[in-house]
Amino acid sequence: QVLESGGHLAQAGESLVLTCSASGCPSVGCARAWFRQTPGKRREWVGGIDWSNGRSYVDSSVLGRFTISKGNVANMAVLQMDKLKVEDTGVYFCAASTRPWCGDCKDTWEFRYLGKGTQVTVSA
Repeated sequence: QVLESGGHLAQAGESLVLTCSASGCPSVGCARAWFRQTPGKRREWVGGIDWSNGRSYVDSSVLGRFTISKGNVANMAVLQMDKLKVEDTGVYFCAASTRPWCGDCKDTWEFRYLGKGTQVTVSA
């Protein structure tokens, strides 16, 4: 089971932190990825994290503004979103694999679990 939290209303330029909790992960952890569904667009990959070594990767559209890391709570992933833009508005989903690393997985169907999403709204 995957549960996202932290979605909120923010102004452009501000920061938000989303968290993703996953239950049922093996002891080595579950790879995690973030996706977002923005109005009028297909769901897109935002970034992911290799749970075995903590390396994270983000899409070029958010590079330099968004970072993904492990949280302080077991099996929690964190999406730090800085310098928010209006076009970052959307529903953000967390996906979890059954393995610590999913490879070059950038589609939700490649993950075993998908959360219900949390709404992020950025105003000008």
